Amino acid sequence: MSGMSGWEAEVSGREAVVSGREVVVVGVSGSLASLAALRAGAVQARRGGRVLVAVLAWEPPEGEGLYLRHPDPAWARHWYAEARGRLDRAFDEVFGGAPRGVVVERRVVRGRAGRVLCELAAHPDALLVIGARPRRHAARTHRYVHAHAACAVLTAPAPARPRGMRRTLRRMTAEDFALANQ
Repeated sequence: MSGMSGWEAEVSGREAVVSGREVVVVGVSGSLASLAALRAGAVQARRGGRVLVAVLAWEPPEGEGLYLRHPDPAWARHWYAEARGRLDRAFDEVFGGAPRGVVVERRVVRGRAGRVLCELAAHPDALLVIGARPRRHAARTHRYVHAHAACAVLTAPAPARPRGMRRTLRRMTAEDFALANQ
């Protein structure tokens, strides 16, 4: 990775994660559950002296099938940049930047999240960390990871929020938060 910026390192996608070192692979989407998973993954990486590999998998919004019929590399670059920005924001929200005391590798990979995570955490000594959304049936990614992972899987729960708070937050706009700061 010498001579490369942090983002150039993950552009290559799914090649083996850090060779010769145990890793903690964390799936990040930007949801509260994935932020909890990122925090839990950093704790596990710090405890075990492992490399933290944060992964955000993305697909074209219209799906790969439609994209293949009408490919547009400019849009693909745009979606990649959006995904990269979401991963950066996740680190800013959880750690205020990069976590201390942990070697971090950030990856933005095009593909279905479950498959990408299992490929990057294919070594039996790896640890795969995903977030669990409260009160929901297992989503496609969770089902895939639990069925296909070759390593241990840690599911980090999202922080609990009171029911009334969820309803209020769903209806709020950016202006509501701006008024609170005045």
